[in-house]
Amino acid sequence: MSSTPRRVLVGAVLLVGSMALGLAVAVSLFLNSSRTVVLVGHDTVVRPTLARDAVVETGPLLPDLRIRDVGPLGVTLTLGKTEVGSIEELVQRYALIASDPSAPIDKVEGVVRDMALSAALRGLAVGLLPVAVFLLLGRHRRGELFRGLRTRQGLLALVLLLTLPLLVWQPWENDEETQDDQGTWQTLADLAGPDVDLPAEVRGIEVRTGPVTTQSKRLVLSAVDTYDKSKEFYSTAAEEAADLPEKGLRTPEDGETVALLVSDRHDNIGMDRVARAIGEAAGATVVLDAGDDTSTGQPWEAFSLDSLQTAFDDWERFGVAGNHDHGTFVSTYLADLGWTMLDGEVVEAPWGGTLLGVDDPRSSGLGSWRDETGLSFTEVGDRLADGACAAAEDGERVSTMLVHDANLGREALARGCVDLVVGGHTHVQNGPDAVDGEDDATGYTWTNGTTGGAAYAFALGSKPRRDAEVSLVTYADGRPVGLQWVRLRTNGSWQVGDWEPVTPAP
Repeated sequence: MSSTPRRVLVGAVLLVGSMALGLAVAVSLFLNSSRTVVLVGHDTVVRPTLARDAVVETGPLLPDLRIRDVGPLGVTLTLGKTEVGSIEELVQRYALIASDPSAPIDKVEGVVRDMALSAALRGLAVGLLPVAVFLLLGRHRRGELFRGLRTRQGLLALVLLLTLPLLVWQPWENDEETQDDQGTWQTLADLAGPDVDLPAEVRGIEVRTGPVTTQSKRLVLSAVDTYDKSKEFYSTAAEEAADLPEKGLRTPEDGETVALLVSDRHDNIGMDRVARAIGEAAGATVVLDAGDDTSTGQPWEAFSLDSLQTAFDDWERFGVAGNHDHGTFVSTYLADLGWTMLDGEVVEAPWGGTLLGVDDPRSSGLGSWRDETGLSFTEVGDRLADGACAAAEDGERVSTMLVHDANLGREALARGCVDLVVGGHTHVQNGPDAVDGEDDATGYTWTNGTTGGAAYAFALGSKPRRDAEVSLVTYADGRPVGLQWVRLRTNGSWQVGDWEPVTPAP
């Protein structure tokens, strides 16, 4: 055989061998990898499997759950630490999150994709290693190496090299029998019995039963009841929102842009799909988040932020943190998800004007003043007014100031440097109120009620604890021209406020 065909053959064998090695390593790394993320309020370990099932391992006090045939790959979710007052409260939280599962599902799918990509890149690196060694050795040294295999030392080295993967794998090791092995899988329908009417979509979910978890039947059935009530209430509301124009909800005219204002969600993820449906009915393409998305601002509440992201991921998104969003977690998390979190600097807005805002000073960072501590509410308001008025001096008055508490914009309105200040915080709708500022300037202030229907700091429930509200802000030629509120009452009925025109001047 001439040298050229031999080189082609050697190259082909080397390439195929490298690809096979890389694929084997990638698959092994992927199936043995794990990621820890915050999911359904827990530090959760995510592990991919070949079983095509999704298994949720809830811990020693509650039964594990399994959903069959979720896709070409399965996943095991091991729930870890969280903050909760009681087992009953924890089970109810699971049920409420499960009633709108799109956000946690999207998060798990994203994590598994990232794990697969990471494993593929590492497998590629390992697969390229033989190619690199082959090229680095050169033909002369490769010849010496192959001739060395004919010696006793060479054969011994080859045997050790082939034995190494087996030593690493250690297939003879057996796992010790555990309590999980004692349990059996039983569908919710079988567990509940024929006398309990279960929602169709949960009847096939399986529960691991055993001596420790058999007594959890009451908790499981209570969770199913909560799931059913929550899904029915919010799903019905989201469907009915499409008919709100018939109840007086205004839709935009040509050249107008509508922004949806939400505030004080306080973890009530059920309202997110409803808020999105209201926005779609009103022709909104922008969401303004005035904060208090959580009750404490802790990482276990990431489920609320994931839900918000899933509801509005294809809209222009702007936000600030509220006083209950303690610390920097909320702002950082939403920023990582692609939200524009306002930090005291004027930004361009999708409606052609400008937008200014900052986190509530009673909670987290203070925008470009983060290195200053102890700033009072009034001092932060003065800083915002300085920024708004500096922009106005440059020839473009700020069209909207987004804050958690509308009182933070009082000074900017008094100086006549902003068209509209919007916020929440009080859980009670107020406005629009015209404010006459310096140099015959007029601006407006508007306060949204609680989007989560929150009576207290934590609003997650099978329905709102009080009337849940969003607001619509209409813009034309870069400036606000009208405001309207929409309210979902605790009994599922709707109230639509009048569209209030506003005419900021100058």
